[in-house]
Amino acid sequence: MNQYLQETKMLNFNHSLIQRLVKERQWETEDDFVKIEKIYNFVRDEIIFGYNTDDTISASEVLKDGYGQCNTKGTLFMALLRAVGISCRIHGFTIDKKLQKGAMTGLIYYLAPQNIIHSWVEIQYKGNWYNIEGFILDNQYLKKLQEKFSDCKASFCGYGAATDNFQNPQIDWNGNDTYIQKEGINDDFGVFNSPDEFFEKYQQQLSPLKKWIYRNIGRKLMNRNVERIRI
Repeated sequence: MNQYLQETKMLNFNHSLIQRLVKERQWETEDDFVKIEKIYNFVRDEIIFGYNTDDTISASEVLKDGYGQCNTKGTLFMALLRAVGISCRIHGFTIDKKLQKGAMTGLIYYLAPQNIIHSWVEIQYKGNWYNIEGFILDNQYLKKLQEKFSDCKASFCGYGAATDNFQNPQIDWNGNDTYIQKEGINDDFGVFNSPDEFFEKYQQQLSPLKKWIYRNIGRKLMNRNVERIRI
């Protein structure tokens, strides 16, 4: 199981920022269930939903940003888990861009590829693997989104969510799978030992111009749209 505990360039859990956080929160002193629960809740709610400059930034950079989306929050989650001895791996997918509609609008939505690179984290607990995706949207954002679309009682797709139970999605860890974007999945790329391995093989195919537009204009507009919901 060593491959599921290794440090990598992206999972840089020996970085001083990550080590300081682990020590301050005293996560290492807990049993495995509580380790997972506390780290999960931290990544879900204290690292708010937002769009970073790139999917391949390191865990310490995500922590420094204080926000992230599926891929980047997953990187931080994995690094924190491995820092306290919890085995984990990454499962790669694509999701339909309609899942981002609302957060992504106008020309930015039009220019976005139909299939967007997505991932969730798989953790090993008591000999079983669990799919963990429900950390992507922080609770404050999700609650505001539910209030905005309070008439929706079943399936919902947009603003970063894709679930068949919008008002009561499976987002709390209690020794179970958690999901918030699962219903938007198109392609399944399988499991990888680390995000480094996954992104070496699969990356968002954007032209240099589209990449520049996303980094310098698109993601800032998307983060502004997300904040309008959260407030």
